[in-house]
Amino acid sequence: MTLLDIAIPSAPGRVAWNREAIGFVAGFLLLALLPLVFGDSYSRHVLIMIFIYAIVASNWDLSLGYGGVFNFGHLALFGIGVYAYSLLAKQAGIDPWIALVASGVIATVAAVLVTIPILRLKGIYIILVTFGFAQLVMQVIISQSDLTGGTQGLVRVPGLYLFDHNMIRDGKIAYFYIALTLLVLSTLFLRLFVRSRAGASIVALRDNEEYAISRGVSLVRQRMVTLAASAFFTGIAGAFYAAYQRNASIDVFGMSLATIILSMVLLGGPSTIYGAIIASFVLTLFSEAMADFGAWRLMISALLIIVIMLVYPSGLVGMIRAVWTMVADRIKRPA
Repeated sequence: MTLLDIAIPSAPGRVAWNREAIGFVAGFLLLALLPLVFGDSYSRHVLIMIFIYAIVASNWDLSLGYGGVFNFGHLALFGIGVYAYSLLAKQAGIDPWIALVASGVIATVAAVLVTIPILRLKGIYIILVTFGFAQLVMQVIISQSDLTGGTQGLVRVPGLYLFDHNMIRDGKIAYFYIALTLLVLSTLFLRLFVRSRAGASIVALRDNEEYAISRGVSLVRQRMVTLAASAFFTGIAGAFYAAYQRNASIDVFGMSLATIILSMVLLGGPSTIYGAIIASFVLTLFSEAMADFGAWRLMISALLIIVIMLVYPSGLVGMIRAVWTMVADRIKRPA
């Protein structure tokens, strides 16, 4: 009998399935009503970008937070999704919806390939290999300028479609709900995964690798499963980004985007999934509110992250739990 054959016990502090399901449905129903409050195209654009960031950040949390794998090539999977969709839909003339799903598959295959050289590595060596992988992908795209546009990128990438609906003049309402649907599917998949036996095994490897291996958990198989699982919706998010923006640029491989997404993972609270989604809202909206501060915006955002992480090392999720516990205790306390 291996660790995977043993039923997963209820972890201390883990929310029951029914309570999480109620919160999950209520939260996303609330998001679905946002277009009724924000009727202008710009506000919906900001929300769409938040959904894209949330998908990428929450999937990075799977490999970085739950798996403990310092995969700094995660944004390369997003970039692969961007260019896979652009090449398939624009250069090959494939239907955009087919290209969207195919981009997720291609990103997953890329994740499996990059896993091979890091199967037995640890720490800084994983960071170096995965970072090198991201740079390699970017250089390949630049070198194949006849297909990819090189440093100039690709423009007029075909967008998605919904029957005869005009998605250009609808105030971004269709793209909003497509992005929200992708976020719902991604979050549902991630939460099902981390609550499964496979999820328990990757956490066991993260917390005590030697003991987990002695109990029958395969380091090679679980590391590959973890990175592959975090790649599919990351690739789809990249494809959706290309379809929405109607262009592909090597800027998606830049350190600035990687820093933003990593900040969302850490600020939200690693090993939560929901934390990365909440932080995507907080950081993006805060950055928009600070737009008039120019260069000071980045410093103010960095200061906000530092303060929260110092007070609540477990991030925004830890802060929310602490506030919830305090309120619940006061309600229960007799007058």
